[in-house]
Amino acid sequence: MSKLTRMMILGLWMAISMVHAAAQEYRIEVKANGFAHDTLLLGYYLGDKQYVRDTTVRRGQSFVFEGSEPLPPGMYMLVFPPENQFVQFLVDEDDQRFELRMDFADLAHSVKVRGSAQNEAFQRYLSFLEKQRLKAEDLRKQLEQAEDEAARKAIEDRLKAIDEEVKNYQLATIEKYPGTLLAKIVEANLPLDVPEFEGEDAQFKKWQWAKKHYFDHIDLAEPGLLRTPFLQQRVDYYVDKMIVQHPDSINMALDTLLERMRPAPETFQYFLVHFLNKYARSKIVGMDAVYVHLALTYYATGQAPWTDEETLEKILDNARKLEPLLIGKIAPDIRMQTRDGRPVSLHEFESPYTVLFFWDPDCGHCKKSMPDMIEFYNQFKDRGVEIFGVCTKFYNEADKCWNFVDEKGIGIWLNTIDPYHQSKYKTIYDIRSTPQIYVLDKDKRILVKRIGAKQLPEVMEQILKNEGEGAETPGQ
Repeated sequence: MSKLTRMMILGLWMAISMVHAAAQEYRIEVKANGFAHDTLLLGYYLGDKQYVRDTTVRRGQSFVFEGSEPLPPGMYMLVFPPENQFVQFLVDEDDQRFELRMDFADLAHSVKVRGSAQNEAFQRYLSFLEKQRLKAEDLRKQLEQAEDEAARKAIEDRLKAIDEEVKNYQLATIEKYPGTLLAKIVEANLPLDVPEFEGEDAQFKKWQWAKKHYFDHIDLAEPGLLRTPFLQQRVDYYVDKMIVQHPDSINMALDTLLERMRPAPETFQYFLVHFLNKYARSKIVGMDAVYVHLALTYYATGQAPWTDEETLEKILDNARKLEPLLIGKIAPDIRMQTRDGRPVSLHEFESPYTVLFFWDPDCGHCKKSMPDMIEFYNQFKDRGVEIFGVCTKFYNEADKCWNFVDEKGIGIWLNTIDPYHQSKYKTIYDIRSTPQIYVLDKDKRILVKRIGAKQLPEVMEQILKNEGEGAETPGQ
């Protein structure tokens, strides 16, 4: 064989090897002694859910998961049917070809790894935590049964020692494997060392400190944290519990979080979509302002390129309809007419407080709400509250409006119609169902909206109380 021929064969072998390697971007071989079934699942975390990524069947003594596209980084699971027992392991960008061996009878302590130093360390870490958990669990049972103070103190000291041992192990792991997904996961689970504060406002200062430092140990720019069982839980807790539940405060918090997530595009996308949907579904009065903020700040400016054109248009159309109706905005003016055909404008309707009330005589909920509305009006009419009623029927059914007014005795407040929909009030106020109620101040600024008739008295009392104290109105 000539030298040239040998070189050609060697080159062809190398090319075939490179193609084969490229076709196997990930390869995870599993040997589970004592596992009798022939199917194994590869699962992963995403946000607050778990999914199946792949399924494989036994090849001799092994199971092999492999694919031509790399796995996204994160925490994965080997799931053993039918009881769905599982073993966790890590997949990093440069750590996708290794072997896992274990005894099925002792999954918590028997996992061995070949070809991945990070996963070797991760399994040692999980085994260590499990052992410490069992120790602590036993000590807590002893603590419940301890009768004298000295015994209780001794047990509590041992529990503190376990906590300290766990923390030292975590710090040592972070130091030994810097920059790895393992280090980021371990660091994310370090407790915050909240300083002690004194004085009457100690709890407030503690909350302020915890809010400021909440993400000190969590690298939101690390792509692999999205596929862990804790990231969404931590983020949601921060937004729901650590942040004042006011749209402006939430908007500022979300902007800060999303900016820190931006270096991890999939994390940025996941949480932007998550929060847009969350506040689109929110039943809490005023939280549509968060939806509008996210839609107009990110979707309207091309920062959500994954969204198809039709969906994007729906999101933006909805946000633009909601924006003029947000709490704190001046309610859009509408020009209606009274029973005798006299024109009347919402903005020209003078009252310290105006309840803008959209109703329909054929609406069952409207009929049920009328006794409550009459009781409310009689209770508050002498306290600066008037009702601007809008019957939503058009010209061909206008008689239904006035017959209903007479039948239900609601002519005690102003009732109007727009028989030809010239004011476009149904579009402007996004009236898809009735009844709809808005509470406006003297300048026709929206104080509260989309509440039920039964809620009106309590809400109005709070508004009047806040007005007297110079405080913000409900929902602001």
